[in-house]
Amino acid sequence: MDSGLSNPTVGAEDPPVFTKILIAGGFGVGKTTLVGTISEIRPLRTEEELTDVGVGVDDVAAVEHKTTTTVAMDFGRITFPRGVVLYLFGTPGQERFWFMWDELALGALGAVVLADTRRLVDCFASVDYFERRETPFIVAANCFDGAPKYDPVDIRDALDLDPDVPVLLCDARRKESVKEVLIASVTHSLARHWSASC
Repeated sequence: MDSGLSNPTVGAEDPPVFTKILIAGGFGVGKTTLVGTISEIRPLRTEEELTDVGVGVDDVAAVEHKTTTTVAMDFGRITFPRGVVLYLFGTPGQERFWFMWDELALGALGAVVLADTRRLVDCFASVDYFERRETPFIVAANCFDGAPKYDPVDIRDALDLDPDVPVLLCDARRKESVKEVLIASVTHSLARHWSASC
């Protein structure tokens, strides 16, 4: 698979290069779907059935048909040419599981904040988290069937993002779309890390 993520300085005889990207966002935004769409291995999922405990706690507006929730993380892997291995960690979306984010974020190259244009407010917590940690991130608006489609510039304005934060439209169910999101995330994250080290 030609991903555009290959590191030209890594030869076939060199040890693999491992890196990690977080997939964050609100409840029901499509994080589990995104990881499962692109992972070369069967993704690790920690989904549990929604129960009465979440009634009045979890906002299921626009995702009323959702029956499960991630309680720890999603995990997937992609191997690129020349030994580059990308690990994907999907974070839990509900506030009561946010205590896990610090552990999941350790050593991450960057992050993708997945957004639902029907509930943009749900991704503010992720944006704030990565801004506070100075973790490079991009925003990918998951285009749900029947959801309003907005220009990325309008999404950037609504989220009050810095001008250098990439904003893309995506479909978490489509492999090519997810690949574009990950390429944008890795490219942006590497550029931020290189500029910080200069």
